[in-house]
Amino acid sequence: MIKKTCLVLGAMCLGLFLSAQSGVLKTRAANDPSGKILTMEETILSRELAPANLYCNWKDAQTILMHKDGKWQEYDITTGLHADFKAPAKRMRTVTEGQSLLLEYPDGTRKPIAESTSPDITYGQTVSRNEFGIDGGVFWSPDSTKIAYYQKDESHVTSYPLVDITTRTGSANEIKYPMAGMDSEIIRLWVYDLASGHSSEITVPEIGTGISPAYITNVCWSPDSRILYAQMIDRSQKNVMLGRTVIEDGSSLTMIPVLYEKNDRYVEPLDPLYFIKGHNDIFLYRTANRDGYRNLYLCDNIGGNVRRLTATDADVAYIGNDGRYVYYTSAEVSPVENHLFRVEIKGLNKGVSRARIGKPQRLTREEGWHSISLSPDCRHFVDSYSSLTVPRVINLCNADGKMLSNLLTAEDPTMGHAYTEISLGTVKSADGLYDNYYRLIKPKDFDPARKYPVIVYVYGGPHSQMVQDTFMAQLRRWEMYMAQRGYLVYVQDNRGTQNRGLAFEQAIHGQCGQAEMADQMEGVKMLMELPYVDKERIGVHGWSYGGFMTISLITNYPDVFKMGVAGGPVIDWKWYEVMYGERYMDHPDVNPEGYAKTSLINKAKDLKGRLLICQGVIDNVVLWQHSLSFIRECIINNVQVDYFPYPRAEHNVMGKDRVHLHDKISMYFEDYL
Repeated sequence: MIKKTCLVLGAMCLGLFLSAQSGVLKTRAANDPSGKILTMEETILSRELAPANLYCNWKDAQTILMHKDGKWQEYDITTGLHADFKAPAKRMRTVTEGQSLLLEYPDGTRKPIAESTSPDITYGQTVSRNEFGIDGGVFWSPDSTKIAYYQKDESHVTSYPLVDITTRTGSANEIKYPMAGMDSEIIRLWVYDLASGHSSEITVPEIGTGISPAYITNVCWSPDSRILYAQMIDRSQKNVMLGRTVIEDGSSLTMIPVLYEKNDRYVEPLDPLYFIKGHNDIFLYRTANRDGYRNLYLCDNIGGNVRRLTATDADVAYIGNDGRYVYYTSAEVSPVENHLFRVEIKGLNKGVSRARIGKPQRLTREEGWHSISLSPDCRHFVDSYSSLTVPRVINLCNADGKMLSNLLTAEDPTMGHAYTEISLGTVKSADGLYDNYYRLIKPKDFDPARKYPVIVYVYGGPHSQMVQDTFMAQLRRWEMYMAQRGYLVYVQDNRGTQNRGLAFEQAIHGQCGQAEMADQMEGVKMLMELPYVDKERIGVHGWSYGGFMTISLITNYPDVFKMGVAGGPVIDWKWYEVMYGERYMDHPDVNPEGYAKTSLINKAKDLKGRLLICQGVIDNVVLWQHSLSFIRECIINNVQVDYFPYPRAEHNVMGKDRVHLHDKISMYFEDYL
């Protein structure tokens, strides 16, 4: 555990007790016990109780674009003058029309790039259900003369019907949904040359002997627009190859291997290449497969030279470089803090193997989570940070970290509201190897002599980090809503979540839910030792992966959890999508024991407490089939369960439906906890 001074701003003896018993790192005191109590509308719909913020982007090396209160302004970093932002003139862009991709000129005229004649084939849109870091389907070359784009063929993917109740007799909207173990989409990569108006398909080679690529991701160009790069992953997601091809004419183009990686559990590339300024053939590659943490590696496009640039046992994220310094953020100070570093590279003209890599410099010092926006010339950066007790500070800084000016220091937006005490701490993972971070929110008018019910809010799945040293520790306002009504609310990250290294993430592989439950139960055991916790009144709530975790916990530990509310829950991983499901659970034919063990169909008979399941009927992420199948199994076993569908809601229930949903959840806790 990272040792810090326990900051207790009230109830000193209680703070010392918690520090000794459960690894409390810091505490935010209740700010106004007599203040206003949140309403559900404020909790769900209002933005007024969020800390003030600026959205800052760099227009150029001299000018910051600042967005606040619905308005954009330009800020000159030398003069400090503000001016109204003038939108740039329209530029040439790509647009999609149905499944086809078109080029749109500034005057509004359009020219086809790739026309689809089948509803199963789509050009220029995102693929692989946005996994592997994919967030688009079109990739312009830096000189704007070429466009790389995806072709997605879903002709072999099964369709799934989503029920539309708005039609006179009801109807089914069919979506393509590749389930684990079933046929998936076929992806191809093309390049369009604007001068010739011709497209060429990129030939993708095998990844090793006899291993065909199933996914293509992180498509990017060299700075001189001559070379196209992409990473190719096989269906098992245990092998990845970085390839390149020189784009010079309309002839047949083939990817040439540059780097290859293998992992017995899974590989998961998330980043394109980051080229060193001034070089067309030297770049940074981010991976966790080589040293166990997502670090940056200095490479050339031949592939023979690979050097670790960020030699730290922590996950890092690339920010930018100027050819001399590489800027990155890192979790090395603490997994719940994010700080900016830079490292100097000298002698790159002699090649990657002979370059000199300096010692890293830490550029941000204030405790908390720092989000960085680096200027195009890397001479300045905007540092936006907060911590448990600091709402928001935004500073303009020199590249060496020296502050030039303060752009914003936000007031605490919760003053006048009865926000209660929040503690940030750690509890050991079930295997004893890690400190898992949590936040604990105390009830309004907390009395240590009383016994309080506990709500465990859980997500626990990959690519999540619920607890950070940000303002109120990533609090969801519904947690405070319930704390104001007399509940202890507990949220904890577990093995399988992000920002803690590969071993921590991959602990769940093949048996989703098992390590996560074990870690969550360590937190629950810690809570049950506290004198003010009512051990007979512990409930659990979560959505999506958290819904899966909620039902897993209440059925595996029926004597601990009195009730639960699960939203949009995964019930059996064989009904979930190929890309995500097979990464963490393998193919069903390879891991039948894991699929059987983690299936909640087999756990329906073990349900003892009260359980409410809420589900969006037109959910296209966790299909309706999941929760309905669990309900059917409860009926077969004569197990009572409560169910509430939202007929026009997708996976994320929004708007007034969301207010209704949280009212429903809150009332269920009131009724049964």
